Amino acid sequence: MGKIVVAEFVSLDGFIQDPAWTAPFWNDRIGEYKFAELQDADALLLGRSTYEMFAASWPDHPETGEFKDKMNTMPKHVATTTLTELDWNAQRIEGDVAASIAKLRSEANLLVAGSGTLVDHLRAHELVDEYRLVIYPVLLGSGLRLFNTTEAEATLTVAESEMLDNGVVLATYRVSSNTVTRPNFG
Repeated sequence: MGKIVVAEFVSLDGFIQDPAWTAPFWNDRIGEYKFAELQDADALLLGRSTYEMFAASWPDHPETGEFKDKMNTMPKHVATTTLTELDWNAQRIEGDVAASIAKLRSEANLLVAGSGTLVDHLRAHELVDEYRLVIYPVLLGSGLRLFNTTEAEATLTVAESEMLDNGVVLATYRVSSNTVTRPNFG
């Protein structure tokens, strides 16, 4: 059985939208972390907006080497109701999105990048196994939040945590339960 890993660049106040603000903090260690998560994945799982952004930029991206090669050649599964024709080694998720993704998850390790609306859908259907977050020491104040609209609960365990000299935290959380225990204080 595979797993679904949600990988996000996130501000301290929880925003994931338009990660251009991450550039001043980029360093080799973040690159290694992102490369390792990509290497662990068999396929990308993307929402429409992220797919369109990636498909427009990665084929001609100035990056060279294994990271770019894997991004461009690995299979992509796209959750979309509006796109009918996809390229960039991508296929549309057909039918019941949650059921289709659950089937994909049973066969492969899937990496979700960006795709905030899709992440909410995955959380609502208890399909997220792990969060790999690059947490930046910035407060953005607005935008799309990582944990935005879904009321789905989960208890997480820290699998890995590393604080970099520039204040960025690399954190991997595994979903240990899709409930949260609340003590009764009487």
